[in-house]
Amino acid sequence: MLRGMRNIGHSLIGKTIFTVLFGILIVSFAIWGIGDIFRTSPHSTVARVGHTDITVDQFRNAYNNELQRLGRQFRTVISPDQARLYGIDQQVLNTLVSEAVMAEQARKLGLSVSDQTVVRSIVDDPNFKGADGQFNRALFDQILRNASLSEAGFISEQRKAMARIHLGEAIAGDLNVPLAAREALNRYTNEKRAASYLLLTAAMAGEIPAPTNEQLQSFFNERKSAFQAPEYRALSLLSVDASTVAKPDAVSDVDARQRYEQEKAKFGTPERRTIQQIVFPSQQEAEAAFAKIKEGTTFDTVAAERNVSPQDLELGTFTKGEMLDPTVAEAAFALAEGATSGPVAGRFGPVIVRVTKVEPESVRPFEEVAGEIRQELAQSRAKDAIESVHDSIEDARAGARPLADIAKEKGLTLVQIPAVDTRGLDKTGNTVDLPERDAVLKAAFASDIGVDNEPLRASKGGYVWYDVTGIEPSREKTLDEVRDQVATLWREDEIAQRLSEKARQLTERLEKGEAIEAVGQDVGAPVKSVTDLARNAAKDDLTAEAVNRIFAVPVGKSGNAANGTDMRGVFKVTAATVAPLLTTTPEAQRFETQLRNGMSDDLISEYIAQARQDLGVTINQQALRQATGGEI
Repeated sequence: MLRGMRNIGHSLIGKTIFTVLFGILIVSFAIWGIGDIFRTSPHSTVARVGHTDITVDQFRNAYNNELQRLGRQFRTVISPDQARLYGIDQQVLNTLVSEAVMAEQARKLGLSVSDQTVVRSIVDDPNFKGADGQFNRALFDQILRNASLSEAGFISEQRKAMARIHLGEAIAGDLNVPLAAREALNRYTNEKRAASYLLLTAAMAGEIPAPTNEQLQSFFNERKSAFQAPEYRALSLLSVDASTVAKPDAVSDVDARQRYEQEKAKFGTPERRTIQQIVFPSQQEAEAAFAKIKEGTTFDTVAAERNVSPQDLELGTFTKGEMLDPTVAEAAFALAEGATSGPVAGRFGPVIVRVTKVEPESVRPFEEVAGEIRQELAQSRAKDAIESVHDSIEDARAGARPLADIAKEKGLTLVQIPAVDTRGLDKTGNTVDLPERDAVLKAAFASDIGVDNEPLRASKGGYVWYDVTGIEPSREKTLDEVRDQVATLWREDEIAQRLSEKARQLTERLEKGEAIEAVGQDVGAPVKSVTDLARNAAKDDLTAEAVNRIFAVPVGKSGNAANGTDMRGVFKVTAATVAPLLTTTPEAQRFETQLRNGMSDDLISEYIAQARQDLGVTINQQALRQATGGEI
């Protein structure tokens, strides 16, 4: 066939046919193939804001940094599926788009930041300063390397960030908070109220007959979602940390005794001495005084001759390491109790010291602490072995080995959980004992049966492997399963309805002008008075919810509110007071700052929203999925 085509191509007609054919192919590629280059965003761009592109690398760096930050916060590894479930990718993208919007607006307005200003901001950044408080170039380079940033790239980002900050300050940097707004916040925060009230109890609802089957069924049908059985998952867990890898029996007596001698002080109390000293202005005077002591003059007599008071004579009680002057410490701890030293060239001048009391060291014998030392040494060595155990388990996991087989082979304990819900409870409502409880639950309920999960890092070192071995989906329980619970709730609901209706009727009587004392006497409820009520705070026998309802009613008016699960309060607001706002107080300044920050955030958010609309934002979903590790 190919030979025939070559033969045809040698003729004039054949050449004409091939020219037309290839011409059609070229045109078709230009229309349907190559044209796609101009109609779609390049895969290297996740989003475009005006003339600013957010590249895949930019997004991926910001996205991974956020995952690492959240992972450190919650002590777990967040998978791409979990990140999408929690909307982390969209949060990061929105942040980058907002930054790009501000950068575009700054560029359009001609805002720029000088090199000197950028350099000064970097030099003054405390993150780049050494122990001496000065800019440390080596530390700066190290931080950039750890963040995978070049110096030029970092400086460029600093310049853009500072331009965005300047634009934000221009938009909302000097807001004047109206006095009316400050007074309103002061009133909301500091208003106090007084009220008279009575409480309707469950006993005042009257006798509640037992519900019929029809009433229970109807009540249950209206609230089926409240009787939902949670999703349960069966888990297999393998936890490896220093305590599981440690082998105390493998620690030799020689190693244990060596550690004991090195750290003997921690197994008891060191020797302490009570010391007196006389300080002399010169070495000659110290030697003359010591000569008198050798001839029979007492230490106290020498001190008295030199006008040293008893208080100044006492240096204190110390261990050898606690003494400020090492030379004096050596001399004092070489003396017997009651003995006096010769002249010592101390840090603050020549001294003669006397030891008045010796408290011997008290150390537990090696035999008593040998087990503790072996366990400590074993765990210390195990920390180095954990990574090796991790690698060997991961190798076995790569070969599709079940956790149960791996645990048996390596002599580790496999924890099997028959059923646990997202709260960490089993089917009886008891708490399930789990290693790294919060992290394991979050990861396990984001996984599935048969998924090869990444191990979780333990908060105190080590790893936790987990497999989801079973899933019992959430379901609606039947009436027979929860009949007693439904009957209790039905009764509570019936009481609440009766008390609500009674409270409504009593409130109407109060609104018509009847005294609350008369209303309370009719229903057999004592009337109480309360003052100094504050929003969101319970007072006496009123719940916070009831107090908030009192604040929702004008002074002189009446109302009612639930007060716990089995009572209802009927009240009349008798007074409302608020201290005048003194603009010079710290609280007034705090109100102003709070309102200014809120107004600034709102202004900038509105500005960014309008600018996004004006500039136009294009999102490349394919590149976004690629950057987050999703399927393309």
